[in-house]
This record gives sequence, C-alpha cells and structure tokens, in this order.
Amino acid sequence: MVEFGLTGGIASGKSTVSAMFRELGAHVIDADLLAREALAPGSPALHDVARIFGEAAILPDGNLDRKAVADVVFRDAVRRAELEAVVHPFVFREEARLVADIYKKDPHAVVIFDAALLIESGAQARMDGVVLVSCSASTQMDRLVRLMGMTPEDAVLRVNAQMPLVEKRGYATYIVDNDGSLDETRAQVREIYRKLASTA
Repeated sequence: MVEFGLTGGIASGKSTVSAMFRELGAHVIDADLLAREALAPGSPALHDVARIFGEAAILPDGNLDRKAVADVVFRDAVRRAELEAVVHPFVFREEARLVADIYKKDPHAVVIFDAALLIESGAQARMDGVVLVSCSASTQMDRLVRLMGMTPEDAVLRVNAQMPLVEKRGYATYIVDNDGSLDETRAQVREIYRKLASTA
C-alpha cells in the first residue's frame, strides 16, 4: 500500500484532482468530510467550538454556523489555530483508522489523503509523499471571485490564511499544474497514479 497526501491552495482545483484519482481507483480519504463529522451536532468537538467561539457559533438546529466561524478564523490566526486544535486530532485518528481498514481489504491500495492543510498541520510527515495541485495566483483569485462569488477582500483573506503555493512546492513529490484544461490536468493525474500504483 502507498499513501500520498493531496493538497493545494484554495481554488487551486484540489477537489477536481481528488475526484480524478478516485475515478482511477484510488481510495480517497477526505479530511474536510472528516472535519464535518467531527463537528456534528452534539459532538464533543462542537461543544469545544461553542466554548471557544460562543453559543452564537451554533445554529438553532444544532449545526455549526460555518459562515460565522469562517468570518472569524480567516481574519484571526489565533482563533484559527484554536479551531484546528479541536478538529485536527479527530481527523487524524479517523484517517489512521480508515487507512488500516483499507489495508486489510486491499494491501496494494493507492490511498490519497485529501487535505487542504496537509503541510500546515505537519501531516505530510506521515505520508509516503505529497501531490500538490498548483495554479497561478491570478487563477486562484479569478476562481474565488468569479466562480465562488467572493469579494476580492475575502478572496485575499482566504489565500493569505494558507501557506503560499510556492512554499508548498518544496514539500511536493509530484506537482499537478492546474492552470490549463481539464484534459491536461487529467493526463498529469493519470501519469502520477500510474507511478503510485506501480509502488503500492
């Protein structure tokens, strides 16, 4: 089995690449999905978030008010670190459990751990390597503003809250250049998957 971390900057196209790996046969573990599970209504993690951010962070139906929390954490690095300290341990425990289950069923599996904060959290140290999805800063901003409807100010805050893509390149085993067409991206992903599968 081989496990690679998949990461990138916001709006770099990481989710698109993750879906391509899944289509090729990789077992994809989605850190964002695990984080949502960690913050399910009534969970200990959600209780901790309410303690940190106040009861206003919880909607009447018991779910986390993600927009309200995001508005805080993308403007305040200290609060962002507090949130990550609550969520990351759960995510990493679940990731380890899922990897163990996958190995039992498929010892030659290609596992992709899809995590935006893979490097910021230090999780890349536990991987066999890192696939980075990269694009230009102008492409990031265009996607955030034009496709995702953010204001330019919010887009800049989101980009600046993450490690710069140029810095992440130093951790990458493979880089997917996602400034081009979907076909060009798919061809890169197919070649990387072929290499991973040959070592699994």
